[in-house]
Amino acid sequence: INYHKIMKEKLIKIFAILLISTVNASSFGSYSGSFLRMGTSARAIAMGNGFTSELDNGFTAYHNPASLPFSLKRQIGFSNHFLPLDRRLMAASFSTPLPPTASLGLGWISAGVDKIDGRNSSGKHTQYLSTSENAFVISFAQRFFPWLSIGMNLKILQHQLPINSIDLAGKGIGVDFGIRMNTKSGVKLALMVQDLNSRYQWKTDKIYERGKVYIDQFPTIIRLGTNFDYKNFHIVADFGALSNQGQILGYSLRFGGEYKYLNNYYIRAGLGNRRMSVGVGLDWSLLKEKDGRLDYAFVYENPAGAAHIFTYAFTF
Repeated sequence: INYHKIMKEKLIKIFAILLISTVNASSFGSYSGSFLRMGTSARAIAMGNGFTSELDNGFTAYHNPASLPFSLKRQIGFSNHFLPLDRRLMAASFSTPLPPTASLGLGWISAGVDKIDGRNSSGKHTQYLSTSENAFVISFAQRFFPWLSIGMNLKILQHQLPINSIDLAGKGIGVDFGIRMNTKSGVKLALMVQDLNSRYQWKTDKIYERGKVYIDQFPTIIRLGTNFDYKNFHIVADFGALSNQGQILGYSLRFGGEYKYLNNYYIRAGLGNRRMSVGVGLDWSLLKEKDGRLDYAFVYENPAGAAHIFTYAFTF
């Protein structure tokens, strides 16, 4: 009996059932910290962002810090999102092994909106405003067995809002926890708890006479993910539950596939965050053979428009 094949077929059936049950899930973009749920790399976004158990060149810790020890080389990643409605999102990261079995990562994710039409109480245009959100991420992971690792992200958060002539800043910290394991059948399994106790803390005394401290809590997401090879395709998927202050807001299913062509080219497609996406990738050599990767993803956001994501990752 081919247990490897049977297990993969069961996983495909399970995720097909989950897709039917979550296709009408709520949109979570209106909750705080939405820029951390949009995705970073073009490869992940093109495959639906279901990367809880996947190694993603340059951005592994973003999806699950526990995956870092399975990346055996140092990596640098840069990603830029060209978004409609004057929005922007970019990310950069670095990770390195800490022999014999640990890994360390540093990352930065930045998002914002420019050209916001500022007007006074009479409705007259005054100036163009902008807002920004930033997360500075420190990642650490330890592999306890050749098949099991545990990791953590510590995120320093900042949100800048223009209120009248004052820049109001919200600050806070957040934590992610992850576990990843490799099975004997070749299937990878992972658990990720994202934005545990992540929050912005606002001090409004500069705006209001009786201003006070206001806490803006991020929703917490718990995800279970897997990845495996099925025939000529590499499949990724994860299932998540999103909650806010103990209340379940909804569920999500993200999945996608990648087809490798001529050992250097990749064709991808996926569904995640209620968006269909497609993309391509290229392995190329800069200093050593296949030490670089260039990826592109296309996403249509209804009704906002089309988004284009470009990512470059370098391994050394």
